[in-house]
Amino acid sequence: MVSVPTEVPAVERARWLAELSDALNAAHELVITLNCRGDRRAEARELYLRIEAARFEVQALRLSRSLSQREAKGPEWIDSPPWERATR
Repeated sequence: MVSVPTEVPAVERARWLAELSDALNAAHELVITLNCRGDRRAEARELYLRIEAARFEVQALRLSRSLSQREAKGPEWIDSPPWERATR
């Protein structure tokens, strides 16, 4: 049996979210260029709204990850305060 890590490395997650964002942006542009009429217009509108929702969700995931990484870096990661380094 092979153990699979449950936590995806941050670099892989960031790359995956960037690729997903690119794909959703391309789908967004494609839906905008469609010229649907009648019943298809309602379907195209629903598809557009679903793509928009997915784009916002991916953006939120990307921002939440970058914000949580910034929050994790506090004063405790610094070896010494700047004023101590100046006196060395």
